[in-house]
Amino acid sequence: FDLVLALPRPKMLRRILRTVAEFGVGHLHLVQTARVDKSYWQSPLLSDVQVDDALQMGMERSRDTIKPQVHRHRLFRPFVEDQLMGICAGRSCWIAHPDGPVGLNEVSSHPAVVMIGPEGGFVPFELKLAEQMGARRVQLGSRILSVDTALTTALAQAL
Repeated sequence: FDLVLALPRPKMLRRILRTVAEFGVGHLHLVQTARVDKSYWQSPLLSDVQVDDALQMGMERSRDTIKPQVHRHRLFRPFVEDQLMGICAGRSCWIAHPDGPVGLNEVSSHPAVVMIGPEGGFVPFELKLAEQMGARRVQLGSRILSVDTALTTALAQAL
């Protein structure tokens, strides 16, 4: 199971990394989106040491020995156009959005890739581009969720 996640606010990043490790995510792709402040990339929490420490805490809690791979993508469009299809190859690719026609829990298949946007969601251009590359919209429920809650919800529904 892999995740594509809009880079979250730095104060949420450590908690998100622990959660990703606890759930046993294989690959986490952090991406820049229109609603992500570019200054987030300057956070010291994105250093390799800080990322590894947060992942280690999650692995210890879940008694896991396989560390998720964290990939950083500073440009959304090149990531989606050049890499998303390869990442999703042979797997379902879901993009979480409130107007998704069905819930992730109704279509979940393993292995899969789930895309989760930033606070405020993906902008229409990003949704359209991801869908052109094969992603299909799903919802995580009837309420708008914060990124960390959406992440946990998606992982709980998909695994």
